[in-house]
Amino acid sequence: MSTLPVSRPSALRRLRDGIVRFVRGRGDALERWLASKSLVETSEIISPAAFPWVAELEANWRTIRAELVGVLGDRAALPAMQDISPLQGGIVQERVWKVFAFHAYGVRCDENCRRCPETAGLLDAIPDLEVAFFSVLEPGAHLSAHRGAYKGLVRAHLGVMVPEPRAQVRMQVGQQTVVWEEGRCVLFDDTYRHEVWNDTDGVRVVLLIDVPRPFPPLLARINRTGLRLARLTPFVADATRKLRAWEAAYYKTGTAAGPG
Repeated sequence: MSTLPVSRPSALRRLRDGIVRFVRGRGDALERWLASKSLVETSEIISPAAFPWVAELEANWRTIRAELVGVLGDRAALPAMQDISPLQGGIVQERVWKVFAFHAYGVRCDENCRRCPETAGLLDAIPDLEVAFFSVLEPGAHLSAHRGAYKGLVRAHLGVMVPEPRAQVRMQVGQQTVVWEEGRCVLFDDTYRHEVWNDTDGVRVVLLIDVPRPFPPLLARINRTGLRLARLTPFVADATRKLRAWEAAYYKTGTAAGPG
């Protein structure tokens, strides 16, 4: 009686699964250690002083907004966040959080960048950029409390379209309340639990950016290596695949039913 050969996981898959197990098993200790080595604040809100590109974005926010207006002309075709990352379905189930991506974990969305060339040029100048996308919140949207998984990143929001009354479109980060302002960046540590509301009749859009947290040189290199290895995890690999699929479908047909 013949038997079928037992398939063995590939070396890439074994490495990928090992990374996931390591991070899950040592998460709290790793967070504390990274916080102790950080060259910027480990509080909820982070000063932009260590990030020279912030001033350039703020100086050019009207140019970014002009390109955003063209994107929003076809807002219904934008993918919902849970289309790209199903795990985000725990944050919001309705299709009220849309994304228009420029960069995601080593993937540059070239067609989207061509559609918004000035924005893309500003983003391309940011060292070690990990993630950048227009984060679009529909009127009445609510993102339930959630937190990032890794302290080695810093998140920025550039206010590009903020409806009035501004006090009703806000984010709670730990003990701090953020009210966005058009043309201004807020940097924060997304490993604090944060929750978002758009209790207005307008659309809120920020340019969301993730960059590596500043560390001493050796740890900075280790951090960048770890971020590259994270691209091998199922969560990240699947999300970038879906981004590419949406982009290809959209620019081929003018609409995108979903990344699949």
